[in-house]
Amino acid sequence: MLVVKDQLGREHHFEQSPTRIVSLVPAVTETLFDLGLEDQLVGITSACMHPYHLRVTKETLGEPQAIDVEQLKLLLPDIIIACPRENSLETIERLRAVSSVWLVDVRTMDHNIQLIELFGQLFNKRTEARKWIDKIQFGQRDLMDFVSDKPSFKVAYFVGKDPFVVAGEGTFIQELLALNKFENVYATRIEPYPEVEIRKIRIQGDPELVFLPTLPYAFQEEDAFEIGRFTHHGKTIFVEGEMFSWYGTRVCKAFDYFKQIHNRL
Repeated sequence: MLVVKDQLGREHHFEQSPTRIVSLVPAVTETLFDLGLEDQLVGITSACMHPYHLRVTKETLGEPQAIDVEQLKLLLPDIIIACPRENSLETIERLRAVSSVWLVDVRTMDHNIQLIELFGQLFNKRTEARKWIDKIQFGQRDLMDFVSDKPSFKVAYFVGKDPFVVAGEGTFIQELLALNKFENVYATRIEPYPEVEIRKIRIQGDPELVFLPTLPYAFQEEDAFEIGRFTHHGKTIFVEGEMFSWYGTRVCKAFDYFKQIHNRL
């Protein structure tokens, strides 16, 4: 009997390591692939972009917030991996009647290491998990050394529009911003993703840098112009959203990406 707790502390019991996995979290899908679990993955979401070929070889179950539960049932999963921040709570509750629902909650780099360790135990991939953890920890130390003599910048990281939404405290985005010595002007907000009035951006911190990602909302030049009008010479930078918001093994690629950003500043 395999007994493992998920990241919200819920205990799960399996006769053996699950072999039919549904991932409803894009960052998890990529991580499972990197751990050598492609053959065990049977279902993903339309937002699972990496690696791209999975969108052709695996069953796609809709957007993370709008999962086709009936379609998912037909896959007969041993385990469904979900995230309360990315999947609707109503869907998660419905899925509990289908199979064991393993919940992830990654807000810090320590949580990220824990996630990979748990996957190593759960799917009998301890050696592969250890290799990725070593890689991540080395990459983190290397990035911290790289930015040690870099200047700190006040930043705002937008994640949505209509209304405008930013990343705040308690998000993995905030963790990665801090790792880069970027001071998030909205880090003091209680909500993880607060709505903001851009006309008040100066009095709310007046960021020197405004990051506009490619996902979950794909910001455009007109958005940069609209936001920029309310900053005091703030520089707008378009960034790859998954580099700042995806956890798991994606952070290994993100570390090098962050260095490129610093070199452009």
